[in-house]
Amino acid sequence: MRLIHLIVGARPNFMKMAPLYRELSLSSNRYEPQIIHTGQHYDEQMSKLFFNDLAMPEPSAYLNVGSGTQGKQTARIIERYEDLILAGDKPDLVIVAGDVNSTIACALVAKKLQIPVAHLEAGLRSYDEQMPEEINRVLTDRISDILLTPSLDANENLIKEGINPEKIHFVGNIMIDSLIRHQKKAELSDIFDKLTMSQDESYALVTLHRPSNVDECDGLKMLLTSLIEIGKHIKIIFPMHPRTKKNIQNFGLSNYVNSSKNIIFTEPLGYFDFLKLEMNAKLILTDSGGVQEESTYFRVPCLTLRENTERPITISEGTNQLVDLNVTSIVNKSLEITEGKVKQGKIPKHWDGKTAERVVMVLDKWFEERDKATDSTESTEK
Repeated sequence: MRLIHLIVGARPNFMKMAPLYRELSLSSNRYEPQIIHTGQHYDEQMSKLFFNDLAMPEPSAYLNVGSGTQGKQTARIIERYEDLILAGDKPDLVIVAGDVNSTIACALVAKKLQIPVAHLEAGLRSYDEQMPEEINRVLTDRISDILLTPSLDANENLIKEGINPEKIHFVGNIMIDSLIRHQKKAELSDIFDKLTMSQDESYALVTLHRPSNVDECDGLKMLLTSLIEIGKHIKIIFPMHPRTKKNIQNFGLSNYVNSSKNIIFTEPLGYFDFLKLEMNAKLILTDSGGVQEESTYFRVPCLTLRENTERPITISEGTNQLVDLNVTSIVNKSLEITEGKVKQGKIPKHWDGKTAERVVMVLDKWFEERDKATDSTESTEK
């Protein structure tokens, strides 16, 4: 029986690990998966919403690291995860996902304790080292033993960086596994009743949370100004991330939130409610990587409010577009879409709901080959 730690820390990790936990549990004669929650995503309400919607079990361990600067949060995760491993059973494999601080921190702990690491969603690159997430991605890929990629451009990135191709496995986008599994439940969501609006109404859906957009007053003010202008033409639904809400208050921008009656600000939403809003939106404006992917699957036009994206396949094949970060560009691009100038897209290869199955097949083969190599070494030594 192989003990496998599945690391979750922030909300996007939940959608990636839920299908993998389920698939590994079906192979209970071979694998014992345990969910380790670092607590990086410190809003308890948001975490519980997603754990419940995704039918994930209670974590085997909760590290409760909370918020903090990049360095402090990463350091706390390293310290507490190392303590957890040293105090209990040593896992046979640690699987990390994406690009949050929990990803690099737990990968470092595992590697230094001689535990193999698999990186789910490996090979994505924005080539912008001002983004903390980019540093996390690159360093995690560098030390991982198994690199599980969501798209073929990710394979190409890793090979260009000198990664051994034998470590690289194109398995597809595991977030789409969760989306497909739960789409019918999402369609039954009563979110429109809660918002006192009709599902047939046209609306734009907005998410903002990245530090580059919400941690600096002028930038956040510019984005809120853009939304107010767009809101003169179409209703906007804006589930507000705790970080964004806090900074709006800290920067004295609450008057912007209250100045448009056509923008509906809500608390963070559960997975089903948010999917329902995504699939019915006329337009999505976001700085979230996951939302770029989900909008591509739903073929809903998406404007990414960033200078770059680590998910270029959502642009080359999907419905996503980057937009210049100024009021004129954001408003004009949005109005083009609301007036019918819509970019067509297709669903990329292996975004089919079977990624978790392919991951387990990779793990089966990897463990089999490692066992053979170990047996051969022991035989030679004798």
